[in-house]
Amino acid sequence: MTDRYEYVPHRLLLGRVRDVASGTEGTLMAVINENVSDSVHPHWMELAYIRAASGREFTTAAGNVESAE
Repeated sequence: MTDRYEYVPHRLLLGRVRDVASGTEGTLMAVINENVSDSVHPHWMELAYIRAASGREFTTAAGNVESAE
């Protein structure tokens, strides 16, 4: 694992997904295990990167991703 992130395989990668937290749909571009801490104590979290129809990408917890098909 690198100091800040690691790509994680996901069964919905490049598929149409929905963020259950916001209801926003888009294409799942990547899931990355990231160190989201600003301190010397690491805090790792799996973040899903979703590209909405507008072309803008947003992140959500990987556990919030479900198929939109």
